[in-house]
Amino acid sequence: MSSHAVDGLAFDFLGSKPIELELSTSPLTSDAGLLPIRQFDERIRLTEQFADALDDPRLARSTVQSRLVMARQRIFGIIADYEDQNDHDTLRTDPVFKLLAVREPNGTDLASQPTLSRFENSISIEDLWRLRDYLIDTFIQSFSEPPTHLTIDMDAFDDPTHGRQQLTMFHGYYEQHQYLPIVMTCAENDAVMLVGLRHGTCHASLGADDDLRFIVMRLRAIWPDVQITVRGDSGFGVPMMYEVCRELNLWFTFGIGMNPRLKARSDELLAKVQKQFEETGAPQREFVAAEYQAESWPESQRIVIKVEYNEQGSNRRAVVTNRDGWKVLPGAIYDDYALRGESENRNKELKCELKADRLSDHRFMANFFRLYLHVTALNLMVRLRRATASPEPAPSDLGVHTSQELASESLDEPQRKTFFNRRRERDAMAEGFACTWRTRLIKVAAEIVVRARRVIVRVSSSWPHLGELKRITEIISRNPVLIPPAD
Repeated sequence: MSSHAVDGLAFDFLGSKPIELELSTSPLTSDAGLLPIRQFDERIRLTEQFADALDDPRLARSTVQSRLVMARQRIFGIIADYEDQNDHDTLRTDPVFKLLAVREPNGTDLASQPTLSRFENSISIEDLWRLRDYLIDTFIQSFSEPPTHLTIDMDAFDDPTHGRQQLTMFHGYYEQHQYLPIVMTCAENDAVMLVGLRHGTCHASLGADDDLRFIVMRLRAIWPDVQITVRGDSGFGVPMMYEVCRELNLWFTFGIGMNPRLKARSDELLAKVQKQFEETGAPQREFVAAEYQAESWPESQRIVIKVEYNEQGSNRRAVVTNRDGWKVLPGAIYDDYALRGESENRNKELKCELKADRLSDHRFMANFFRLYLHVTALNLMVRLRRATASPEPAPSDLGVHTSQELASESLDEPQRKTFFNRRRERDAMAEGFACTWRTRLIKVAAEIVVRARRVIVRVSSSWPHLGELKRITEIISRNPVLIPPAD
């Protein structure tokens, strides 16, 4: 590597020696840690299958940037914290991003912002339908053996808009112009199974019944005997969803907002646990299991009310369920519902860390396509985390002691929180959000050297997270090709 000093660029705050700035003539990158992620993508063919779902009406002889190259630019850019098209006006010359697109570092530059904008705005309704199939297809591929049980977590999140995007509307509760996407996530492997973009003032459950029918139809076509449980917050706790779950033979647990009638049902128990807390100083938690019918419901439903009292005061929450054992073990029903918090963490990662709240194209369909780009980035990270994670320890190994040895799923709510927190401390990469992967793996400077027979990526031997790069790369390299290449 050669370099030369830059006239006038020096600093004197060290005192004993001047600090001089020099320019290197070798290709450099700040995102060398994307390479093992790209290698993992080669194993599972996630971005390739994404691009295969898109129609390309352009003439091949006139095409410089393929759908696959542009999709990989955007997806790996999102993972590395470059969520805007504008970022690629500089990244298009980055040597690592060229390698990700299977181009040599000194080869043709990647797509510019205008080209990427045309790409996103060329998406058709038929492309979006095929991407819906792509998500469920790649979800099914993620299982090496047929599952006996799956849990589908349904959620909606606000996606603020800041321009004149189509179908953006002002939502009074969130006090902003926004979209309201729906996301369905599998609790067993954290993968997003379905995503939908909706106008900003729709009800949380809009279209959720049809989306659920689609997922269940696809899953049972492959795994006819799989048992499916559906969970969702109070936005999905409406008679329409109870009915479709029964129609599809699904177990369900949905939240329901506390109202005067539900509070009256649990007032006596609240007084009891408050008295016990005042006498013992220990947090108290009890449950009410009863039949309940709201005025707008065509029939009564089973409900479980959690009544809690601790140093923060009282806390009452209720769920509607059709699950067996709701009267005998109401606490287990509620605790299983509370586990959907992990799926909410995936939505938080999708929105806040992978920047799915940056849907800034004008056309609604272009923004819908952007949402698929962000979801694919999340699913790639989720699959990578699970593939490279250390084996899950027993609760007792992390200092979570119970009367008998239990799996983590069988712990009660307070013990489960302790277990999850300590597990994150032990294996930060397996439990870490995208920001953890960026600081510990992705964001590392490297020199790129192109030789006749190989490309060398040089990172610093003093890089504090070099061990993580080695460990993850070795695990990926040991794994066989998980998905056979397309014909």
